[in-house]
Amino acid sequence: MIASNVELDKSVVIPHPDLVNLYGCRIGAGTRIGTFVEIQKNAAVGRNCKISSHSFICEGVTIRDGVFIGHGVMFTNDVYPRATRGDGLPQTDADWDVVPTVVEDGVSIGSNATILPGITIGEGALVGAGAVVTRDVPAHATVAGVPARILARGTPADMLRRAT
Repeated sequence: MIASNVELDKSVVIPHPDLVNLYGCRIGAGTRIGTFVEIQKNAAVGRNCKISSHSFICEGVTIRDGVFIGHGVMFTNDVYPRATRGDGLPQTDADWDVVPTVVEDGVSIGSNATILPGITIGEGALVGAGAVVTRDVPAHATVAGVPARILARGTPADMLRRAT
């Protein structure tokens, strides 16, 4: 379902619009969105991104331009999630604060990574498949593991120069 309150550039590609759940979000020009993706209200996806199937982009997440999101990537927006308040009643929007997350330009996030709330992933960074990102990732860093740790730093050109 694509709700009427989605800001969707006309060049966005969604091959199976009946198999996504988009509401109250903004999607930039040239972005491609796979099946079984949910993008919640107050989330933003930039231009020329690829959001692979089964990924979840929650409220408060900002994804800048040229970002690759692998299959099954999960973002979170609540540091202390609970179903109920102290009195046992279900929580409402008034009972918690969204903790924003930012993914800068040109980032690649591997399949099944989990991104905790309040994180900034710097420009051109690479997050390995299955990583759990618990703190900020510097620009052009490669991180992997649980919790994610820096394995390398530098642009692809820097790494190629070092390898030769």
